Amino acid sequence: MKSKILLLGIDGINLYTALEVSPVLAKVKAEGFFTTMTIDPPTWSGPSWSTILTGTTIDSHAVIDNSFTGHKLLHNSDLLSRAYYQDQSTTTFAAAGWPPLVDPSGLGPIIHERREQAKALRHRVIVRDGETYGYTVADAEIAAAALYAITHHAPDISFVYFCGADEAAHACGALGDEYKGAIARIDTYVDNLLTAVQARASADEPWLVVITTDHGHIDEGGHGGDSPQERASFVMAQGFGRSNPAWATDVQAHDLTPLLLAERA
Repeated sequence: MKSKILLLGIDGINLYTALEVSPVLAKVKAEGFFTTMTIDPPTWSGPSWSTILTGTTIDSHAVIDNSFTGHKLLHNSDLLSRAYYQDQSTTTFAAAGWPPLVDPSGLGPIIHERREQAKALRHRVIVRDGETYGYTVADAEIAAAALYAITHHAPDISFVYFCGADEAAHACGALGDEYKGAIARIDTYVDNLLTAVQARASADEPWLVVITTDHGHIDEGGHGGDSPQERASFVMAQGFGRSNPAWATDVQAHDLTPLLLAERA
């Protein structure tokens, strides 16, 4: 039985801080597969998420910063698209408040539009604009949309993205209550999504939930450089209605998409 896959992208979290205020993330880390992961610089969201979601390196997708100038994303299909091309019965879902990830009218998108599958209700995309309206609002709306999608549609493979922690770190630094509070809010969203997955999961409908981040933050808030703190990432994965994945612990960012596609093979 093919597993349904939910990939949760949480932008800009330092794991050691997150584990202080995130009981759900701590539980997934303890009970599931876990490994640290080192992001190739420059540690901007554009290149990092492009690498994670396409399974290719910067040399291939050509996203070098958050302007996406000169990108080659149209020649590097994303995780959801590749899963569909692998099996055209696959249903996919993406929800994000950072437009370059999913908005076809924006700078990317990294997640391809796939208009024909969208019209056929095999591909659903939820776009919000956290850059304009703030990620406290955008993340809450993304969480609600993702919860509805999992509960009512159970997509075969989904990508859901939260950016409130990254926004807080840029504004207030990565050590204070604002950053910790933003991570705690996201942990609540993750808890709700995991509860919905657990309510559906069985041997006949196995699920794999995977959680990762695109970069860390220096203490005063900020990223883009090549310090160990900025390059620090991780992969957590927990099976529901199935076992945890038996992946090697030397996962690199461009390995994640191929690993998830292998779970659908």
